[in-house]
Amino acid sequence: MITLRKSAALTLSVLMLAACSEKTPEQPATAPAPVAASDPATTIYANGNIITVNEQHPTAEAVAVRDGKILAVGSQVEVETAAGDNTTLKDLQGHTLLPGFIDGHGHITYTNQLQLSANIASPPVGQVEDINGLVAALKAHQQAYPQSPWVVGFGYDDSLMTEKRHPTRAELDQVSTELPVAVTHVSGHLMSCNSRCLEFIGINADTANPAGGIIRRQAGSSEPDGVLEETAMYIAMKAMPAPDLALLVKLMAKTQRDYASYGITTVQDGAASSETIGLLKATAQQGGLYLDVVAYPHNSIGLEGMKKHPPSKTYDNGFRVGGIKLTLDGSPQGKTAWLTKPYFHPPHGQAEGYVGYPSMTDEQVQEYVNYAYSNNIQLLAHANGDAASDQMLKTTRAAREQFGDADRRAVMIHAQTVREDQIDGMLEEGIIPSYFVAHTFYWGDWHRDSVFGEERASRISPLRSSTDKGLRYTIHNDTPVVPADMMRLLWTAVNRVTRSGKVLGTEQRATVMEGIRGMTIDGAYQFFEEDSKGSIEVGKRADLIVLDQNPLETDPMLIKDIAILETIKDGNTVFSR
Repeated sequence: MITLRKSAALTLSVLMLAACSEKTPEQPATAPAPVAASDPATTIYANGNIITVNEQHPTAEAVAVRDGKILAVGSQVEVETAAGDNTTLKDLQGHTLLPGFIDGHGHITYTNQLQLSANIASPPVGQVEDINGLVAALKAHQQAYPQSPWVVGFGYDDSLMTEKRHPTRAELDQVSTELPVAVTHVSGHLMSCNSRCLEFIGINADTANPAGGIIRRQAGSSEPDGVLEETAMYIAMKAMPAPDLALLVKLMAKTQRDYASYGITTVQDGAASSETIGLLKATAQQGGLYLDVVAYPHNSIGLEGMKKHPPSKTYDNGFRVGGIKLTLDGSPQGKTAWLTKPYFHPPHGQAEGYVGYPSMTDEQVQEYVNYAYSNNIQLLAHANGDAASDQMLKTTRAAREQFGDADRRAVMIHAQTVREDQIDGMLEEGIIPSYFVAHTFYWGDWHRDSVFGEERASRISPLRSSTDKGLRYTIHNDTPVVPADMMRLLWTAVNRVTRSGKVLGTEQRATVMEGIRGMTIDGAYQFFEEDSKGSIEVGKRADLIVLDQNPLETDPMLIKDIAILETIKDGNTVFSR
């Protein structure tokens, strides 16, 4: 790091070099406001690869930052004219500068709370390889937290465990018969409970399945086997004791650091409750948010509950509500997603021809969609199966026809199995898909061999089809379902390699630059923030990351190994290694 002692005026040519932002037809290019010649830059980044993600000026030699904003972008000679006394030159030492990554979809408050849960995931996220290992991990967690009234764990994956099934109530009784034990599937859409948990929450042989959910039963009996699908989970979740708010606020520092270590500067809370919104507001009011967090209240709190948390375009100490979120179906890896064609192999207890099921009726969905569209509120809708995607397209089309066209940017979350005609439908309706392309690695083999069969599995997260048709998209990890590792996410988009090393759907691969756009400028566009984030351009916020290698020049198979060296939020370093 070198300190410059120069006094020179910022030339107009430097300002104009980066004046053209990445724009869409709806957002005509406008020049940024001039910067006074006497305004000094705080930091100049140079001597590395600078990927601006600005199509009109895709690379630069140097970037000047002042007061958390990008002051100049261009050649080093030109940008250095922005330097005033005591301006710092940050030598990139041949490393690569990119815009900060934007979390297209995830759950930061759930991720935060899971610090209090047992990690029962399979490698590479955890160490559980079979049900005996799961039980041992839960026992160890219970011993570490003996005062906890429940034993909880997150991340078990039946597709990866030796038994290839969910743990039963009897097996979880091995952990404890006195305390409720509840473990959540890696998808977040299924849960298994021990006998004490089922007793505590009032689920027994006489309990009917709730709308949009299933209580799995023991073979040949109506007695619950412990596994709860979709809305049946809510019965247990509502009964769990809430962690102390002050503790959760404190834990947010570590959670944000984890996100920042992956280069993320804007984070989503994609299924917020009133309690989690309260947590985020409390953290923000205490000055505890150093990343931007955008929350979307979930339909589980009801329409009246959503109305208590109106959206805002501006942040308050790093927090804002962005719109609303609906869950239309379940999980493909858990085989609860709603499809138009049967699962390749149906799940336990289901007959041939099983296609999953919806979480809500058309009438229920339409009520929420009408509320959003009539008030120009952004709508996020979880739709994994193509039947759920049909439901979203049908209800949003009806709402648009009733309430008129507007720039609402509704988002289809996951969109795993969308068909070509549904890509056309999203283009017509102005819907942005946020693809969970990390599935190609984490569950690609499972999808091919058990969930969809090879033909359908090969086109999950159809990035190439979307790009070829001109459909803008984002990509995400759905953290905590998988870690917020953005370089691995980019690697999955570009390579589509499964755990076994096979390629799943070569024809749907993205280019490296397309993947980067899905985590930067197109992510900013999804959040209505493309004028202030997502690319390195004059006037935008200085949300930046430094990588040890240039992903555009690295062997595509090595992209996942690229290290985040530094994450910069509004000009301040929030992570470095």
